[in-house]
Amino acid sequence: MAYKYLVIVESPAKAKTIEKYLGKNYKVVASLGHIRDLPKSKMGVDVENNYEPHYISIRGKGDLIKELKKFAKKADKVYLAADPDREGEAIAWHLSHLLNLDIEDKNRVVFNEITKEAVKGAFKEPRSINMDLVDSQQARRILDRLVGYTISPILWKKVKKGLSAGRVQSVALKLIIDREKEIIAFKPEEYWTIGGNFKKGTKKFKANFYGLKNKKVALKNTEEVQEVIKRLDGPDFEVTNVTKKERKRNAALPFTTSSLQQEAAHKLNFRTRKTMMVAQQLYEGISLGRGGAVGLITYMRTDSTRIADSAKAEAAEFIVKEYGEEYSATKFKKSKNAQGAQDAHEAIRPSSVLRTPTELEKHLSKDQLKLYKLIWSRFVASQMTPAVFDTMKVDLVQNDVLFRANGQKIKFAGFTKVYIEGNDEGKEEKDNILPEMEKGDTVKSVDIEPKQHFTQPPARFTEATLIRSLEENGVGRPSTYAPTLETIQRRYYVKLQSKRFEPTELGDIVNTMIVEFFPQIVDIHFTAEMEQQLDHVEEGKENWVGVIDRFYKPFAIEVEKAEEGIEKIQIKDEPAGFDCELCGHPMVIKLGRYGKFYACSNFPECRNTKAIVKEIGVTCPTCKKGNVIERKSKKNRLFYGCDKYPECEFVSWDKPVGRDCPKCEHYLVEKKLKGGKQVVCSNCDYQEAVQK
Repeated sequence: MAYKYLVIVESPAKAKTIEKYLGKNYKVVASLGHIRDLPKSKMGVDVENNYEPHYISIRGKGDLIKELKKFAKKADKVYLAADPDREGEAIAWHLSHLLNLDIEDKNRVVFNEITKEAVKGAFKEPRSINMDLVDSQQARRILDRLVGYTISPILWKKVKKGLSAGRVQSVALKLIIDREKEIIAFKPEEYWTIGGNFKKGTKKFKANFYGLKNKKVALKNTEEVQEVIKRLDGPDFEVTNVTKKERKRNAALPFTTSSLQQEAAHKLNFRTRKTMMVAQQLYEGISLGRGGAVGLITYMRTDSTRIADSAKAEAAEFIVKEYGEEYSATKFKKSKNAQGAQDAHEAIRPSSVLRTPTELEKHLSKDQLKLYKLIWSRFVASQMTPAVFDTMKVDLVQNDVLFRANGQKIKFAGFTKVYIEGNDEGKEEKDNILPEMEKGDTVKSVDIEPKQHFTQPPARFTEATLIRSLEENGVGRPSTYAPTLETIQRRYYVKLQSKRFEPTELGDIVNTMIVEFFPQIVDIHFTAEMEQQLDHVEEGKENWVGVIDRFYKPFAIEVEKAEEGIEKIQIKDEPAGFDCELCGHPMVIKLGRYGKFYACSNFPECRNTKAIVKEIGVTCPTCKKGNVIERKSKKNRLFYGCDKYPECEFVSWDKPVGRDCPKCEHYLVEKKLKGGKQVVCSNCDYQEAVQK
């Protein structure tokens, strides 16, 4: 079919959606991401010649490049419509080189959302390639190449093959290891609380010990607790103070990349990679039946919380209609002209707030619907009025012993009608309503219960909290977080245990070496400053060669010292405690790419290896001969199976407890339910609470 204009985007899904909007004069094809890059086999950067990069066509893309050239020759004009960020700008620049396009030509088209209005609006105002954006991406790529291709060979030589180091991943690893050191060094301290159940008339409420003689007192041991208890004489407490206030709470801002990743982890239990993959699908276009494919959200790699005026106006109109005028934070009138089609720096929001999650349910997969609902709700809430709470603080006193009760109830729902932000534990705030009380009233204590506690060490990082820490420290950018977390796990520097990062022995060795010989690489302030300099390149304030030069010259000196100073580290094999059944030599525990495993010490003559398995102390309920062991699926999900596999094919996602059901005699398993862990039958409806 004849066409006048060729449009090149990154993905086939995006190409399909856009072609429908542009009509028959346009042919839209995909470059499938980058088409040129630095070579894998060598550094590819000429440090003696202003860090000149040597780009080559990516292996396997030769036929695609030929096809793009053929399509470009037939077109009157070629438009480059890669994503609206540094990476997209670099892809457009590489394409212009391969297709011999004029860099000054106005052939670059950007849009923050893939909707008919935004795409058509962007094609009315094409611009030339922004070389500041290209230089910024190029500087980052070259910096990462200089670090990775310089330190990694040293790690191969001194530790083991297959290791790697990088600017952001090294900082992430150090954060995890520093946290582990804090946990190991932590010394718990004893403290006590005294809780009380009270009642005013028939209404019960809770209050906690606050202090003595109107002063806050911390209870450190049982002796101090007993001193307080001895002062109490009977159930009557006097209400000495009642403070009532009105408190407002504002809605959270709409999502950036990192806040979306964090909230999807808290509320949806999504891993970082999954969040970005599903967000990409929503951005590139989902088929809505007769209406065809449409991009449901704005671009998902952003650190901006700004919202276009047109989107604010649409949200205000929707909120007034659905919830009432008092719920709308902005009183925008509908704008005739869609604004901001060229602007890449917006928060993540629905491309149209009128496409509600309920409306789209039949068109989306479960995961797509969950993430879309999260993005839609957060955006709508961000455009709503604050929630208003009535708070009440009550002081209860007997013999100078002060108990304090804090309560709140919602007075005006505001944004909470639509969305409540999660916290690190995924819990949400609930009302605590106190009975009406006035100064001078008497309330009665029902029971007083002292409890012993110990201070807890800081928690290990989850994916969400690690991303937040990197962001707070200014390390990395939205597009780098997901690949960084994947890399440190793939290299077996860290492992996820109960969804929290735990460093491995190998990770500790690599971190120690980098901290000693390449301190700048893991210096958070230095890395954050480097990110700022890359931003300055993007803004046209800095020259990219100068930024790299200031980094590389001292780094090259560190490399020389490391080559001489680092001694070869031999990761010793641990004895496994049993012999090889094939040749009789002792088996040892080795450290491989995917963790530890058993191997014969007579390697390479004997190549016997075995996975290390963890027994749970339960006999197999099927064959009654083998032991149940923990196993991992291809997606790294824990399940349970018989160690006699393949002779016995018993498997279970839930942990067998080693007892049979008293009702039907099938085996019982431990299952995680909403109310906590339960022991349930694998066959019938029998269940019992887990004994603590």
